[in-house]
Amino acid sequence: MRHLKHRQSLGVTREHRAAMLSNLAASLIRHGRIETTLVKAQVLRPFIEKIITKAKKAAAAPEKKDAIHLRRHALRKVRDEDAITLLFNEKAAQFAKRSGGYTRIYKLAPRRVSDAAEMALIEFVGAEDPGYKKRGKRGPAKKAEKTEAAAPAAPETPGKAEEEKKT
Repeated sequence: MRHLKHRQSLGVTREHRAAMLSNLAASLIRHGRIETTLVKAQVLRPFIEKIITKAKKAAAAPEKKDAIHLRRHALRKVRDEDAITLLFNEKAAQFAKRSGGYTRIYKLAPRRVSDAAEMALIEFVGAEDPGYKKRGKRGPAKKAEKTEAAAPAAPETPGKAEEEKKT
């Protein structure tokens, strides 16, 4: 059975798709951001993030043989030795403190004139970028705390306090 076997085929053969992703990844590594179609950017994101994770692991332990092994695995996917060298030697340090989410995709407004394909910009996320904060779960306890904090106890009016003192 072929359950859960479908991936984005991009309308090309397996070999063509591998070459296209390799070239897109090499361009992204070199330039830091590239403009491509939205579907290609969405396919490129998990492809390049796995390679960046390999570069991070290799940078964490450069003296081990595992670093060479990881570099060869990355080179098997991205068939550009200069791009892999740049990624493993220089750019891996940018992502040392990030635990994922190394790329960001922006949808661009105008469609491509020739075939009306949706265009997108994919770029690396900087190390200083904190990203979005996750929202916590909202429950009834938090709502009750907010209502109590928002409505402080009303102060007594001075007229009533003086009357009580007199009696």
